[in-house]
Amino acid sequence: MKLKTSREELFKLISKTQNVVEKRNTMPVLSNVLIEAKESKLFAYATDLEVSLKANCSIDVIEEGRAVINARSLFDILRELPEGDLTLTKKSNQSLEIEQGKALFHINGMNPDEFPVFPSYSTNDFSEIVPSVFKEMIEKTIYSVSNDETRYHLNGVFFEGSEDEKQPSLRMVATDGHRMSLVDRKVSQVFPQNFNQGVIIPKKGLHEIKKIIDTIAEPNENVDIAVEGAQLIVKTQDTILMIRLIEGKYPNYQQLIPQKLKSHAIVNRDSFLSSLKRVSLLSNQKSKGVTFSFNTSGKMEIFSNSPDLGDAKEEIDVDYSGEELKIGFNARYILDVLASITEKDVKLSFIDQLSPGLLGPKDDEKYRCVVMPMRI
Repeated sequence: MKLKTSREELFKLISKTQNVVEKRNTMPVLSNVLIEAKESKLFAYATDLEVSLKANCSIDVIEEGRAVINARSLFDILRELPEGDLTLTKKSNQSLEIEQGKALFHINGMNPDEFPVFPSYSTNDFSEIVPSVFKEMIEKTIYSVSNDETRYHLNGVFFEGSEDEKQPSLRMVATDGHRMSLVDRKVSQVFPQNFNQGVIIPKKGLHEIKKIIDTIAEPNENVDIAVEGAQLIVKTQDTILMIRLIEGKYPNYQQLIPQKLKSHAIVNRDSFLSSLKRVSLLSNQKSKGVTFSFNTSGKMEIFSNSPDLGDAKEEIDVDYSGEELKIGFNARYILDVLASITEKDVKLSFIDQLSPGLLGPKDDEKYRCVVMPMRI
């Protein structure tokens, strides 16, 4: 194998593989990337057997061939090289030679036959989704995914479509048992039946989808997605991502949404976020507990207390309706919600101090977050 390409194009290609490759070294070959020069294109393959990526860029192929190279070493070298053209040559001992000007590198490689076979698909039943919508939905839910591996069905985001042809939409839901995030967004078409039944996309796969979306250069390019068997397939013009879905039944999230809410507060998002950040600095470092106190005079007091650190209190203006209320929350859960909101005002709704609170943007009822209270 021998090829010429620009450092910029090759670096962009190899960058896509960095978070897919297996870093725990259970199988040494999985920390490598397979590169294949063929028909004026260079293809890069990376997998950890759960998430698999195939991407390509245009190059000048002098001699077709394949090489398996340590993904991190190749990435680090390309990152430090200056802009300009370079030559890649695979040597007889499986090593890869990188030459640019007076710089010459040799990276030890492996036999390409040892690299796992890239998963295949046969479906043509792809649906389009606007990249910015897909990315926004991921960002508004991924922080609520559980990290508890014993509850594997909560280690991803539940993704489902509606069957309403007049107003098709997609929904993403995530929960870790202490909080839940739910977002609905309209789409231009009804998605296939397997989406309407719902699938669970693992957290790592969602992070890779976000990264792929960030690399899209064409302003009008959409993302194509399909489900085949136990795999989610995500395609752009130059990248294919294959994600093994989480098997299992997602819990009935509808019953987690509080009903018959009695008290409501509307607060400026930026003021709330900055005050909560400051007050939580002196909260218990393990529980991150803070107390919100609402009164009918239009004030919300945020209070924290830690025997080891001290206490803090701030008061901010709110538009509040309901009886006086004092309720405790994990500050980190509330901060995660506020960080995901871009609108000016936030709405908080409650039943009482023992029931979950409902948070979301004031003017977007399609994005809702449920947070369980803490004893105070």
